[in-house]
Amino acid sequence: MRRHAVLVGYGVKASSTARRARKPAASAEPAVEPAVEPALVRALAKPPVRRLAKDLGINLAELTGSGPDGTITRDDVHRAAGGTTLRSEQEVVENGARTASLAVVVSPAGEERIPVRGVRKHMAAAMVSSAFTAPHVTEFLQVDVTETMAAVRRVRDLPEYAEVRVSPLLFVARALLTAVRRHPLVNSSWDDGAQEIVVKHYVNLGIAVAAERGLLVPNVKNAGELSLPELARSLQALAETARAGKATPADLAGGTITITNVGVFGVDAGTPILTPGEAAILAFGQVRDAPWVVDGQLAVRSVCTLSLSFDHRIIDGELGSALLRDVGAMLEDPVRMLAWN
Repeated sequence: MRRHAVLVGYGVKASSTARRARKPAASAEPAVEPAVEPALVRALAKPPVRRLAKDLGINLAELTGSGPDGTITRDDVHRAAGGTTLRSEQEVVENGARTASLAVVVSPAGEERIPVRGVRKHMAAAMVSSAFTAPHVTEFLQVDVTETMAAVRRVRDLPEYAEVRVSPLLFVARALLTAVRRHPLVNSSWDDGAQEIVVKHYVNLGIAVAAERGLLVPNVKNAGELSLPELARSLQALAETARAGKATPADLAGGTITITNVGVFGVDAGTPILTPGEAAILAFGQVRDAPWVVDGQLAVRSVCTLSLSFDHRIIDGELGSALLRDVGAMLEDPVRMLAWN
């Protein structure tokens, strides 16, 4: 047989001679056709439906879709799980991005599964980070706020506040801003990378708001520079915007110290967790009538409890106590806000 040169990359050129095919060997058993497994068909379903089915333990391959071209829908999955949707999933716009509101599903066993995403997921991560990073200390102080409640009623009647909802929170905010001016170290943050304490000579006052999307803490920028009517309008606008789900990233960023008003929920006190990046948070409890000693005599007064949580790396017990004592003193006698401002 004549040999042919091999060109690299092209293989051997076909020869004109061909080898004769061998005869198949005789076999005592008949030939068997190889078994062919049927191809697996992937169920038609959108990713959210697949996630829902996975959470509920439903095999999509066993379902018959009721959607277009046999697509499996959420209702198909719910029916297969034997559960009902308590709140439908609707598209909403958050910060310019289309997202979905939470869908609560009841399983046959009576359990509920709430997907953790968006604001709720961010809040959970922030709280865990804060709780296990900054060493928290909380102090409590009961305060006679009878004079502050009287001042609230008088301010409501002033024309400058005609279109503003004046509440005791306004006076708590002004008292905290005044106390921060007297004790500036509480308005600071811990820079772990640089191993420095960063003291802020401006106050972006955060107000914790319970909104449909979860807990939000928008803040009033440069709150210490505002007059009392300006502060009242800013607090009202901030709360309304947050509850309406319209708070922007700029509204939520840059806070330096926070107030949480747990009193609106009928709670006397709590141990609030610091907003990440801040050194102190003040909780304002409900105002209620209670027996109180005034000038040696027992009287019924308006009383509330203040709780101050602080980062013990920055604020020691003396400084934290001084701040809390000053806020309480101003709420007992609002004239001190003018004298100390």
